[in-house]
Amino acid sequence: MDKDWKIFTGARGEDGKLVPHDGITRLPPAPPWRDFDGPPAKGRRLDAKAGAKQPLSFSTRTRGLTFRADQDVVKMVNAALYLRRPLLVTGKPGAGKSSLIHAVAHELRLGDVLEWPINSRSALQQGQYEYDAVGRLREVQLNTEDSIEKYLKLGPLGTAFIPSEQPRALLIDEIDKSDLDLPNDLLNIFEQGEFTIPELKRLGGVREIEDHTGKWAFKIAGGHVRCRAFPFVIMTSNDEREFPMPFRRRCLSLKMPDPSKEMLLDIVRAHLKETLSADAEARVGKFHERVIKEEKVTTDQLLNAVFLLKGLGNADAAEREALIAEILKSLDV
Repeated sequence: MDKDWKIFTGARGEDGKLVPHDGITRLPPAPPWRDFDGPPAKGRRLDAKAGAKQPLSFSTRTRGLTFRADQDVVKMVNAALYLRRPLLVTGKPGAGKSSLIHAVAHELRLGDVLEWPINSRSALQQGQYEYDAVGRLREVQLNTEDSIEKYLKLGPLGTAFIPSEQPRALLIDEIDKSDLDLPNDLLNIFEQGEFTIPELKRLGGVREIEDHTGKWAFKIAGGHVRCRAFPFVIMTSNDEREFPMPFRRRCLSLKMPDPSKEMLLDIVRAHLKETLSADAEARVGKFHERVIKEEKVTTDQLLNAVFLLKGLGNADAAEREALIAEILKSLDV
């Protein structure tokens, strides 16, 4: 395989920031069994002048900029891009599972990440679209104009599969919190790259439907949505449950590695945007020793502790140490 096969590199410029590029246009054709033929389509942005350059959201900018990916992670991201397969990412809390997709979206200019946070009540239709049947029924009873568009909104999953020339980025966060049916329910849309909105299919014609953010509207013909470029999908899991084998077969799996001491230092510097004191670097070293020992501590705890070091500089030493120890307490205690 060509040494320059990677589309996502995780490389950073001299200023330490990710360097966005148009490498996604070099992505070769999909495998024949993952080539989708949705119609060309463009969305209409509702909250800004047409053609105006839109900034990335705060979340995508900040989380993408501060994420650090090792080469094993980079390779699996590129494998998912090439194969047009969802990536199931597992790892400890704070390992960067959900931040990874923001880094990919930022570097490859895929736009804002579509986020679907999962809970025990999450269902497939909720991710595809939302329909206010009660509101629509009231309108029909009042014999007012038949405008179903007002009562339908695409969900993050549905928006990700709207036809586009380049893939969108979709985060399905903490899928292990879902009920037992959701992973299997996702199989069809992941395999076929399409879904139907029955309420639109019955009416026929072309309808313009907003996404869940209210920022975009997309034209949908006959209630049928079929992707053109399969979205880059990351599903995160804290490894708290087993998934059905058919589901796992259709995903690529990535276990986020524990960060090295150097990576932790890099992450802390990127978040704080300043040179670390000797005391702060020592804290990072001790934190890394605890990570190696498999203690349940997260990078978020480390960032909180290092940030407080500066603010508590003049505090009583014993009080300061007690507070930082409490912040860095193992999560399994």
